[in-house]
Amino acid sequence: MTAAGCQFAIRGGGHTPWKGNANIAGGVTIDMSSIKSVKTDPFSAFVSVGAGARWSDVYGELDVMGLGVAGGRISDVGVGGLITGGGLSYFAPRYGFVCDQVLNFEVALADGQIVNANATSNPDLWFALKGGSNNFGIVTRFDLKIFPQGKTLGGTIYNPIKTLRDQVRAFVEFNNATSSDTNAALINTYAYTSKSGWVINNLLVYFEHEVIPAILRPFMDIKPQLRNTLRQSNLSDITSEQVKSTLYGFRQHPPLFSRLFLTRTYGNDPNFLSQVFAIANETLQSFISTSNLVYALVYQPLPSAIPSRSIDSGGNPLGLDPASGPQVLALQTIQWTNAADDVLINRAARKIWQQADELALEMGLKRDWIYLNYAAEDQDPIGSYGEENVRRLREASKKYDPTGIFQRNVPGGFKLWRKCG
Repeated sequence: MTAAGCQFAIRGGGHTPWKGNANIAGGVTIDMSSIKSVKTDPFSAFVSVGAGARWSDVYGELDVMGLGVAGGRISDVGVGGLITGGGLSYFAPRYGFVCDQVLNFEVALADGQIVNANATSNPDLWFALKGGSNNFGIVTRFDLKIFPQGKTLGGTIYNPIKTLRDQVRAFVEFNNATSSDTNAALINTYAYTSKSGWVINNLLVYFEHEVIPAILRPFMDIKPQLRNTLRQSNLSDITSEQVKSTLYGFRQHPPLFSRLFLTRTYGNDPNFLSQVFAIANETLQSFISTSNLVYALVYQPLPSAIPSRSIDSGGNPLGLDPASGPQVLALQTIQWTNAADDVLINRAARKIWQQADELALEMGLKRDWIYLNYAAEDQDPIGSYGEENVRRLREASKKYDPTGIFQRNVPGGFKLWRKCG
């Protein structure tokens, strides 16, 4: 295929929403979904996972053994794309990014060789695959660290939008506190639908046996609550809850939805987060009549504990510095059905971030890092990793793919020598 100059794409779970990332017109799509074995035993220190598996496959295997793994927060997400894009898990404050938990990658290189990449064999490739995406080869297996894990407190609390001020204060306090209590995880979402209007939901997780963990109490005390699903359960159940609240369709598949991800990173400040919501709400009015609109503004904590754990696990190229302190990973997700609204919605979403960026600059809260797994096709996440990390990624590409097959013949995704879009 490479000798003929054929262009191709590599598809794992297919979670990335923009066209051409995990499929290709006029080329070959390599679908990894049949390579989904999950192999472990209670006495091993790792689980071997096929690159086409979804996290539901992994949790289903490990839960019954009383074992855990730092993996996807939505069970239907593919293993391969999440890890090679860095990957966030509920265990991130304790263990770092999901990619930091990879002991070994089995990789098919452009010349047909099958190699292992780990701390002692091809360590530069091991480093590069921890966030360098599809630029080096086709990963066929991941060997991931595992650990004992029993029941977990998890679920979602839903509140009305009038609790906004309490929400952002609680979020900032949580982000500051997570460096001292690494058992907790949070996703703070402001969601709008034509049926329900604005609703705030907090996905909360805690891994130790406490009825009301102190770090989560500020969210649990916010009233009124519209709904509360917190319970003691396992990762299969908790991550499956998120599938039920997420629409996965695109226009080419029922239910015929289009979807946009667009991300930024900012400093940790409650007044700023409140004002970003106000910007989003004001701009939303320009496309609020869009058919089947689902809009979400999502804040996720990036405490300094996460990059600190990455360093402890051998490092990665993502470029987050613990010295920067707690940061906020901000995400817009938008879903709609009418193709005629594409231009309007894409422009509006970018306008929201443009205004938020201007405000962040004024307040000294602008950050450059772009999380690859949330990036839109016109963003440059790899460029945000920093010059030194980009240099190391390019050196690995030249060494393991000297003819540039994964730069030239795999046009989808984020490339090392050009911005995407």
